[in-house]
Amino acid sequence: MPVNKDMRILIVDDFAAMRGIIRNILNQLQLDNIVEASDGAAAWEILKKDEIDFIISDWNMPGMTGIELLRKVRNNEKYSDIPFLMVTAEAQQKNILEAAQAKVSEYIIKPFKAETLTQKIKKIFG
Repeated sequence: MPVNKDMRILIVDDFAAMRGIIRNILNQLQLDNIVEASDGAAAWEILKKDEIDFIISDWNMPGMTGIELLRKVRNNEKYSDIPFLMVTAEAQQKNILEAAQAKVSEYIIKPFKAETLTQKIKKIFG
């Protein structure tokens, strides 16, 4: 499935600056149908009432973490097929393995370049 310019993207990160960085990269790719959440719990509420096509989530957040959100998404029939990109400072093998076991679509370690995010999105939707 090629990248759909109209797809609704949910960015989940507790730092507004990081959400802004990701939003700017997406905008450069002509992807601007974006919703933001500051943690997994807020993201879950958005998922329940909004049509979301792609989730980009941080791992470490207060409340519901990114890995908890990923598990919740994958365990719900309605949302289980939504592509999920984990963006995190967690570079340890055990974290990468945990995300893979939870069926993450792709994984990016912070700090990252715009090209890295672009490549991961193309890999998911390519």
